[in-house]
Amino acid sequence: MAAQALALLREVSRLEAPLEELRALHSVLQTVPLSELREQAAELRLGPLFSLLNENHREQTTLCVSILERLLQAVEPVHVARNLGADLQRGLTHPNDSVKILTLSQVGRIVENSEAVTEILNNAELLKQIVYCIGGDNLSVAKALIVEISSVSPESLTYCTTSGLVTQLLRELTGEDVLVRATCIEMVTSLAYTHHGRQYLAQEGVIDQISNIIVGADSDPFSSFYLPGFVKFFGNLAIMDSPQQICERYPIFVEKVFEMTESQDPTMIGVAVDTIGILGSNVEGKQVLQKTGTRFECLLMKIGYQAKNASTELKIRCLDAISSIFYIPPEQQTDDLLRMTESWFSSLSRDPLELFRGISNQPFPELHCAALKVFTAIANQPWAQKLMFNSPGFVEYVMDRSVEHDKASKDAKYELVKALANSKTIAEIFGNPNYLRLRTYLSEGPYYVKPISTTAVEGAE
Repeated sequence: MAAQALALLREVSRLEAPLEELRALHSVLQTVPLSELREQAAELRLGPLFSLLNENHREQTTLCVSILERLLQAVEPVHVARNLGADLQRGLTHPNDSVKILTLSQVGRIVENSEAVTEILNNAELLKQIVYCIGGDNLSVAKALIVEISSVSPESLTYCTTSGLVTQLLRELTGEDVLVRATCIEMVTSLAYTHHGRQYLAQEGVIDQISNIIVGADSDPFSSFYLPGFVKFFGNLAIMDSPQQICERYPIFVEKVFEMTESQDPTMIGVAVDTIGILGSNVEGKQVLQKTGTRFECLLMKIGYQAKNASTELKIRCLDAISSIFYIPPEQQTDDLLRMTESWFSSLSRDPLELFRGISNQPFPELHCAALKVFTAIANQPWAQKLMFNSPGFVEYVMDRSVEHDKASKDAKYELVKALANSKTIAEIFGNPNYLRLRTYLSEGPYYVKPISTTAVEGAE
């Protein structure tokens, strides 16, 4: 089938008005599996199909667009960027919208591919064309594409800002339409993942504007539409720059996160919990949280309560945040930090270890894994090892392979065993026999099944 498609494609490139051949190629391609086309990708000469788009013939254009949509799926983005740049450039200015959309979808594939995108960045003319073409479009897809292009390098950001597209996006971010605002903040957050993107947002005063909108959110009855996105933006900004600097410069951010945990709205609580998890994921962030003193201890108590009583989805988000807050890499552990996490742990509930064990025994694999992740996060901290060792039945629970039935749970249990077995203090705290059992579990791997010994019974058939 693929051979027939290639023969027709060659025929099309030879003829001046190949309408019949295009119809035949179109119907053949409906039956050829994509895997077969990928095998023949090197043989696909697509330039002639792009050339046929330039003629003012409606059916021919429709057929070519449909054929190209199919064939381009079989071609790697790098190949498209390298060999079809001029065709893409023409496609972006084509009067027919379906040709423009086809071309933009290929640009999207290229931008998402780290190797292919450099081809675009080395082609100033094509990059300019992409930016101006998108500028004429108010689609959210086009905006997302602009952010992706802007994120690639300082040069690409310059193209996008010169065209006025990024400015337009930022205007909408601070505009009156709350739904547009909510969409824009996601895109601006993506831009903030890059160093040059953060620099640009700071220079343009965007970060200050976002902070001011959070300040004014209390008096805006529609703030629940955009507030979660704005708070997430600051959470990501803090962890990528410096939690201390961001939280000191924009105190409203921390204030709002604490406030949101008091909310009756599970969406707000979820965003606050996620943000605390992001903020507490490195040592500097943990120290920022510690500075809030008893407020943070009260917040931990709320997170512990939600982990036990909320909906399954919110329970998992609470457990993930707890894992993030409590994990300290061995090389960063100090006596002060260990005292801090031990004190925090006791704030979660009356008996946190038992709380998480109870959650891990519930018949939901996602909850089971999330609770195991909490144990894994604290497994390399001596105070937690002592708690585990002194908790009746806990060591047996860790060693018991019959508790986990699915792959994800077995993997999560194995990570816990690995964290314990690789800790320098475990042999001393758990005792040598238990340490050796952990090493055996580790060497047997996550999916080991103990052989069942069969004894011959006399008289059995």
